Amino acid sequence: MENSRNVSIIGAGSFGTALAIVLHNKGHRVTLWARRAEQIEDLIRFSENKVYLPEVKIPKGVFFSNDLSSTVNTADIVVFAVPAQQFRKVFALANPELSKNAIVVNLAKGIEKDSLLRLSQIAEEINPEVRYVALSGPSHAEELAMNLPTTVTVASKKADFAEEIQNAFMTERFRIYTNEDMVGVELGGALKNIIALGAGISDGMGFGDNAKAAMMTRGITEISRLGLVSGARLATFSGLAGIGDLIVTCTSMHSRNRRCGILMGQGMKPSEAVKEVGMVVEGISTAEAAYALAKDKNIEMPITECIYKLINNELDPKEAVELLMGREKKDEMYII
Repeated sequence: MENSRNVSIIGAGSFGTALAIVLHNKGHRVTLWARRAEQIEDLIRFSENKVYLPEVKIPKGVFFSNDLSSTVNTADIVVFAVPAQQFRKVFALANPELSKNAIVVNLAKGIEKDSLLRLSQIAEEINPEVRYVALSGPSHAEELAMNLPTTVTVASKKADFAEEIQNAFMTERFRIYTNEDMVGVELGGALKNIIALGAGISDGMGFGDNAKAAMMTRGITEISRLGLVSGARLATFSGLAGIGDLIVTCTSMHSRNRRCGILMGQGMKPSEAVKEVGMVVEGISTAEAAYALAKDKNIEMPITECIYKLINNELDPKEAVELLMGREKKDEMYII
């Protein structure tokens, strides 16, 4: 195929697997890396990711590897599909093997807890010359893998890098926009997971659509507030990486964060809820990072603060609702 690329996907979770299927079907040579040899054996044996993306067949021709070095050093595009809190470690291991001209695409949505850095900042700290692109938007892996219409945005400090990924990844069912606002795209994708926890808690407590709509609407205000003081553009939060991703994550049962929140709203402890979901729940660690950032920047993020205190057992869901509903009167248009 003309313009076929060597694409390596680091992380064989649900989204990494789904994207491997999409890119293989477009004609790229795709290698999917997993850390554990036994997971690779299962992927080869069943042509299916039975743990993270069950009942979706992986086409013949997708390659599998647990050798990070050989997976990375032949790739034109290296996609990182590992949890946000693992990104620094995995990127640092992969970085020496990266081709100088390879483009790095990150799918993870989060903020590093210890440093409070966005993931692009971590990559640039390790490799100042990295050709980095963030991919974000309303994109459940289950639907992407089934070739259902999905639309996302890609952001980079260099428009050429984002456009190259737009051209390489876009299909008739996977539409990709570009966006120059890296800060806004990364923060929108990360912070909506906190609000999705809140939406799930609301559902778990038996509240109705009114409560969840308010949670989402005031949630995008909080996301915008932190985004603006961090240098993002307000318009980004009205787009795919903002309200688009927020809607899908707060309303779908595909959302791990919402499912975790539902269990918490039903009375389960956060640690028990995460264990029950059985996968990484990015909103938990992101809430801790966002709470620290809000304090550092001296801005109000009341939903985030309540979620943080719920996670740390300083509040129960009923007390959190009372706090949020009993706050002092405000004008709706206040952002910062």
